[in-house]
This record gives sequence, structure tokens and C-alpha cells, in this order.
Amino acid sequence: MRIVCIGGGAAGLYFALLMKRQHPAHEITVIERNKPFDTFGWGIVFSDATMQSMRQWDPQTAQVIEDSFNHWDDIELLFKGRRIRTTGHGFVGIGRKKMLNILQDRCIELGVELQFEREVDSDTEFPDADLIIAADGVNSKIRRKYETVFKPDLLVRPNRFIWLGTNKRYDAFTFDFRRTEHGWFQAHIYRFDENTSTFIVETTEETFKAHGLDQMDQDQSIAFCETVFSETLEGHSLLSNARHLRGSAWLNFNRLICESWSLHNGNSHVVLMGDSAHTAHFAIGSGTKLALDDAIELTRQFDLAGHEAEKIPAVLDAYEDIRRVDVARIQNAARNAMEWFEVVGERYAEHFEPEQFMYSMLTRSQRISHENLRLRDPVWLEGYERWFAERAGVQPGANGQVPPPMFTPYSIKDLTLHNRIVMSPMAMYSATDGLANDFHLVHLGSRAMGGAALIFPEMTCVSPDGRITPGCLGIWSDEQGAALKRLVDFVHTQTPAKIGIQLGHAGRKGSTKLAWEGIDQPVEEGGWDLISASALPYKAASHTPRAMTREDMDRVVADFVSATKRAVAAGFDMLELHAAHGYLLSSFLSPLTNKREDEYGGSAENRARYPLEVFRAVKAAWPETKPISVRLSAHDWYEGGNTPADAAVFAQMFKDAGADMIDCSSGQVVSEEKPVYGRLFQTPFSDKIRNEIDVPTIAVGAISEADHANSIIAAGRADLCAVARPHLADPAFVLHEAAKIGFEGQQWPKQYHSGRAQYVTNLQRAAAEAKR
Repeated sequence: MRIVCIGGGAAGLYFALLMKRQHPAHEITVIERNKPFDTFGWGIVFSDATMQSMRQWDPQTAQVIEDSFNHWDDIELLFKGRRIRTTGHGFVGIGRKKMLNILQDRCIELGVELQFEREVDSDTEFPDADLIIAADGVNSKIRRKYETVFKPDLLVRPNRFIWLGTNKRYDAFTFDFRRTEHGWFQAHIYRFDENTSTFIVETTEETFKAHGLDQMDQDQSIAFCETVFSETLEGHSLLSNARHLRGSAWLNFNRLICESWSLHNGNSHVVLMGDSAHTAHFAIGSGTKLALDDAIELTRQFDLAGHEAEKIPAVLDAYEDIRRVDVARIQNAARNAMEWFEVVGERYAEHFEPEQFMYSMLTRSQRISHENLRLRDPVWLEGYERWFAERAGVQPGANGQVPPPMFTPYSIKDLTLHNRIVMSPMAMYSATDGLANDFHLVHLGSRAMGGAALIFPEMTCVSPDGRITPGCLGIWSDEQGAALKRLVDFVHTQTPAKIGIQLGHAGRKGSTKLAWEGIDQPVEEGGWDLISASALPYKAASHTPRAMTREDMDRVVADFVSATKRAVAAGFDMLELHAAHGYLLSSFLSPLTNKREDEYGGSAENRARYPLEVFRAVKAAWPETKPISVRLSAHDWYEGGNTPADAAVFAQMFKDAGADMIDCSSGQVVSEEKPVYGRLFQTPFSDKIRNEIDVPTIAVGAISEADHANSIIAAGRADLCAVARPHLADPAFVLHEAAKIGFEGQQWPKQYHSGRAQYVTNLQRAAAEAKR
């Protein structure tokens, strides 16, 4: 094949040499606009895993690169006068110029043609090419030419950064955070050769402008950074190799995602690679990794399908399908890390002590978890667990051990929970006329014995027309209150758990069939009239609700108050008001479902007016000594709906009205929603509300093991973790997770002690077998 790579960065060069190595008959040319030794970066960072992949595909190139690498295991934090270091992280750094020169030399050795100082304006300059690799960077001319096909989504991020260097030799990947009169600056620092370190300085747009950096030239900006970071620089200067940039050389990061990566231009197949297809923020150092992985995967697909031109369409389809998944995973992690640095000043730096700040920073991408940190540096993590436990009021045992974060106690008002795990409310659709029965007793009782510190029955409806289905629990009668008291009494007398109640009204999502008969489908007989903020059906086939009148509002407030009084009489330990998931109160909060033109519609303040009326009435009827929480949908996942920023506004309103805790869920407000799933995808909502609004939170969503919960709690992203579906699969979820991580302090029911011993033994046998 005739292959042309436009762009002589890591992606274009590495793909060229791999393809030439695999199939020497290919005629391959790499075209670069700059001179061979030009570069506008300093050092680049790889993980050990990336190097392992490179060794597999071209050991010779990998060896030369490794011989030039600076390897380090340590990460060091400079923060609030403290210096904290942890090890075992396995990074390698190399100068960008050195890396490209190695790849260039290897290309020449293999017979790849390199052309420098040539600007390519169009892919049509190469009509004889079978395949054109558009590796011409984030500002790709080729991508811009075919925007209607590639459909790039380019988002300019708010923070400012400047990419500098220094001749000071750092022996760890160093993060230095400095507070100034106008805000925080952070430096990302790592050595990449014997004499030089990369030194990236980052800050918010507001702090950038407040210091007048937008009016400074490069020399003035460098002098400013030298002053801010004088302590860590210890007299060394900062250097720039970006004199080609006008002004101060401060940049904004551009996050790029493309809907499609390849096309046929009439003569040649064109495919995007590296930064022309996707970008990953430097906060996790994966831009070069993504470029190299692109090159490896495209080469691998040719190896599998064949190196003939007619194989190109199938190869490109397979390449994109496979790479898109990994790129999305990396970009999600990079987004988490990037957003951490964007909000570090207002969210963490002012409030966190250095120990927790370090933990939060290390786990910022959510890819590094609690147990992963234990593998990397068990001494540091065990020290942090002691620190965390002491602040939860737990002293080390006789053997010096302390509970991991999820197994530390938590107190709010007069309620003390023996661990941080909540069994989330989940609809069971098994009540008759709203009455709890033996199913609920066994269902909830088994989970309370299974180790959860706080359990909730499903959303308990305050009126017959507040039910989702005919099978939903209710608390609009004294008989229902007495049936619920039976559950409360069992939990209190037979287990160490506490039990809460979540009060709600289904609103426009009511009068539907039981889930297994047709979820969200309207009942065919025995239905009831629906009310909501506005007369909008949930789905096209749903019944249309009536927009609530003042009379309706007064009745529903009274229903909530009566339900609260019955919950008090039943002895519940905590109350949660359900204002999420598109139910009645949620329908007022969201602009997608609230189209009212009176004082209950329009602005956020108006949309929250009625939910706050209900909350205040409920709070007045609930004992002051017991906590009350509010569940919010922190993201509507649909254009024009509420975002996390809106959720923070509502959280502040409920906090001001007396809410003790916010339960941070998302979605289910409109059926057309388009959620973006991922690892612990809803935890950032809890993180934002907890640490910006300064209110305790419950994290929910895709939390399915102790490692998840420990990571969330230890990093201060939530105070409690609500676990739903894993509790359906395993009533003893908490007991089993404690055994899996070797924690012996979680209390098992005395009747089950022999079962615990056998369970632990089986775990140990399985672990030993896996090592063979």
C-alpha cells in the first residue's frame, strides 16, 4: 500500500514504523511542518503499562526509549506548608524532542520516507495514496475540511495553563499548590532528562485575570510564576520554548471528541489518529499514550485482516470500534482529573487537610481506587486509614489495626451509623393497598442483618394518587403506619442497623403497571388521576396529568405532613424527601417538566418554591433530633434541563431550609434522557454538592464493592454510600464485602458466626488457587 502520514508527532511516526516493520513492502511517507528538531513541549509521561505494550510491538524502539527514560515511582504533594510523598506509581518521563528523534531514526532505519518543513493543506495533495493518516493535531486541517463527516465536538475548558521547564532536577512527580491573594495556582512538575523538568502552571480564568496575567508578556508571566513557586524552585529559573506564541503563552485546554474517525475522499481512505481525533487532559498524562495506542491498534487490525488495500474499509471500521471504547474510558478519567484541577481551589484546597487533599488528588480520575493504592504503597495508605479513623472517633485496636473508611461510624444529629453503607430505596411493587407485608419484613430484615448501617424501604407514598403502581408502599393510613412499625421494630430489636423512610409522590409518573408487567406503561384498569407541575405526560403513551392548582398543593402538603407524623409514630430513624427522578416534587424543579407561568415556574427560585413548601412542612412535623435528607436529580441528562450547577443551587436552598443531608442521584426526569454512564458516574455530583455547598451527602449509582465505597468516603466525595442492586443480588452484601477485604470488625448476626468462618475460609482457598 501507499500510506501517507500527515503529521510527524508520536501517532504518525509510530504508526509508520510499525507498519513498515510488519510489512516492509508498504511505501510510507511521514510529512511534518516543522524542522526535525523543533518541538514546542517539554517532557511527556508514560505509564509502565504503555511501555510494556511498546516492547511487544517493537522491542528495538522500546529499548532505545527506555534507555532514555527517567523512571520514578513517587508522587509528592506540597500543600499548606506540608510535604507528603507516596510511592509505587510507576511513571516514566522523556523529553518530547528526544522521543520524536528516536521515532524518526527508527523510521529512517526501516525505510520510511520523512519530509520536514512541508505544510499540508489538503489530503487531495496525495491522490496516489491508498491510506492517509491525519495525525496533524488538535487543530487538524484535514478534520476541519471534513467537519460534516467527522463531526468534531471541541470544548474549550475554563482553566489557563502555561507549559514551562526548569533545570531543577525533581526526583518525584511533584504537585505544588500555592494560595495567592486572588486564588490558587498549581504546578505539575516532573523530570524528563538528566537536567530538565517539565513545569506546568495552572489556574482559573478568574485568578488569571485578577493577577493581570492576561496583560503580561511571556517574560513577565514567567517572572510571576517564579515568584509564586519560589519555594519549590529554590533559586532555579523557569524556561519557555514557546516563543512562537504571541502574548503570554497561557493556553486553554481543548477537549476533542469526534463522532466519526474515517472517510473515503474519492481516491484515498482518510483516518484520524492521535490529537486530531481525540484529546486527553495533561492531568492524567495520557495524550501520547492514546496516540501510541491508536498506532498499535490500527497496525494490529491490518495484521488480522491483511495488508492489502481492499482490506482498508473493514480495518478502519474495526479500528474505530475498538479504539472508541478505550478512548472514552481514558477521556472519562481525564475529564474527572481535569475537573478536579479546575475546581480545586473552591472545592478542596480551602477545606481539606493535607492528608485528605493528597488522597483526593491521587484518586481524582476515579481510575485509581483504594485497594489500588494499597498495592502501590500499603504503608502510606495504612497511615491514611489511621488518620481517617481517628477523625471518625475510632482508635487503633490492640494490634494497631483500624477499620477502612466505609466501616468507620458516622453520626448526624442523634443518629449514629456503625458504617457508611446505606441500602438505597428500591421499588418492590409488592404491597397491597399500600400495606407492608411479610415480603417487606423478610426483604428489609435480611438486608439489615446483612450489614448495611441504614436501610430504606422503597419510596413510601403519601396518598393513593401518589403511588407509582398499585403495588407501591403507602403511609396515608394508620393501618399502613402500624405495618411499617412492624418493620422498624424488627430492625431495631434484631440488628444493629437503623431504618429510614423516603416519602414521595409519583406525580405524572403514577398509575402505571407493576414493573414486570410493563414498566412505565399505564394501568388498563383501576387507574387514578395524575397531577404534576404542568400538564405534560411522561411518555407518549402515558396519561396526561393535571397541572396542580393551589387547592391540590395544599392537599399534597397536608398528605406529606400526615405521612411524616405516622413515620414518627412508627419510630423511623431518618426521613428523606424524594424530590428526584421526575416524581411530583422533581417535576417542579426541572424546567423540562415545569412550564408554569405563575410564581411556581420560571426561575430556579420559583421552581423550588413548592418543593420547599413541602420540605418545611415535613421538617416542622419531624423530630428536631433526627436527620432529614432530600434526594435530588443532580443532572437531567437532557438539553435544557437541570445540570449539576442547578442542583448545587437547589441543594443550597434545601440546606438553608434545614436539610441535614443531600442524596445525590440523577436522571429519570424525562424519558428522552441521554445519560453518560461510566465508573461511579454519579459520584461527582455528590462531590460537588458536599464540598461546594458544605452539606453532608449520600453518593449513589454504580457503587458495587467495598473498593468503590472506600474510595468515595476516603476522598471526601460523600459521607455515605447508597448501594442498590448489589443488595438485591446479595442480602449480606456488606458482610461479604467486609470478608473480601479482610476486615473482621463488621458484626455478623450471632446466629451466622459459623457461616462467616466458612465463607472466609472459602475466600482464602480461592485466593490461594488463583495464585497457582
